[in-house]
Amino acid sequence: MTIEILVPDLPESVADATVATWHKQPGDAVTRDEVLVDIETDKVVLEVPAPEDGILEAILEDDGTTVLSKQLIGKIKAGVIAGEPTKDVPAEAEASPTKRSTASLSEETSEALSPAVRRLLGEHSIEASAVKGTGVGGRITREDVEAFLKQGKAAPVPAAPTVEAKVEAPLAYRSEKRVPMTRLRKRVAERLLEAKNSTAMLTTFNEVNMKPIMDLRKQYKDIFEERHGIRLGFMSFYVKAVVEALKRYPEVNASIDGDDIVYHNFFDISIAVSTPRGLVTPVLRDCDKLSLAEIEKGIRELAIKGRDGKLTVDELIGGNFTITNGGVFGSLMSTPIINPPQAAILGMHKIADRPMAVDGKVEILPMMYLALSYDHRLVDGRESVGYLVTIKELLEDPTRLLLDV
Repeated sequence: MTIEILVPDLPESVADATVATWHKQPGDAVTRDEVLVDIETDKVVLEVPAPEDGILEAILEDDGTTVLSKQLIGKIKAGVIAGEPTKDVPAEAEASPTKRSTASLSEETSEALSPAVRRLLGEHSIEASAVKGTGVGGRITREDVEAFLKQGKAAPVPAAPTVEAKVEAPLAYRSEKRVPMTRLRKRVAERLLEAKNSTAMLTTFNEVNMKPIMDLRKQYKDIFEERHGIRLGFMSFYVKAVVEALKRYPEVNASIDGDDIVYHNFFDISIAVSTPRGLVTPVLRDCDKLSLAEIEKGIRELAIKGRDGKLTVDELIGGNFTITNGGVFGSLMSTPIINPPQAAILGMHKIADRPMAVDGKVEILPMMYLALSYDHRLVDGRESVGYLVTIKELLEDPTRLLLDV
């Protein structure tokens, strides 16, 4: 019996998708619920599992092909035992595994590699042909690249044959590599350009003394972790301060819809997360109802899902306000770009010791710059500066968060 492999139902906001990586080749044995292919949208990567045990009979849409919801992309011969030849299986499926592996490896291009493998190869300037693949059909896996790097035996790239060998010696090392943008990277580029061109974006800055929070963490971090099973970080304080400030300045928690202003009476905060596929902003919902421990657990869960590519579309849509923390990468100051249709975004930065004037004396304090980018069509200077000052005051005196003052 032949079973069709279909593209999963795509969310309403996603028009089409791209076949990212086939994990099996025609003739390979598959088991029920084993992932056959990754389908990449501009938001998430969808895994398509095998519905039944059998043999992958045919691949109808190759890697890199644009597909639609419920489109036929392959077929499985159900109930066939692995290694048992069948008339319906293509001739290449009956070839020896060694031949299939060699053919697959020789035909493999950068488009056939998974996004993570392409990125790793590009970071270390390694040609795919120099790495021996151990995956199905001779495909190169992330582990193969990491093992190659550990050996430290980067094979020299064979020089391309030329008609006239008149290349100047100083230019012999120059090369270029062209790879297609992923759907997520395309979408991020579109959104950033849309924000720049469709909003009256302005950024205001302030700085905050992080010593009170650092002393608080130092005093209670062991007790907190023992009781709640998670470390007490800075992000929970940031989120709490942001939510409290949003309550006092509802314009920052609003959005523009045509000629209307929509004021939100809930507090869903988008957290910018860097993943192997690019920047995503999963949403932590109803933050006003969460404790510090619940916020820390929620952020950790979203970060792990983002790293593993397990975020769902529902976890990426919505959000009234965004927090981005460039400080984890060492950024001292930046101007974050608004995440439409939101009205503002808060940028946190590196905590650095700096000399500060305190009561007429110079003290060395752990200081951090805050940057609030906002849509000036909706938020005026008074609200934006007042909002940022409120966050500064709450972070410099965390007791205010408990006393609501």
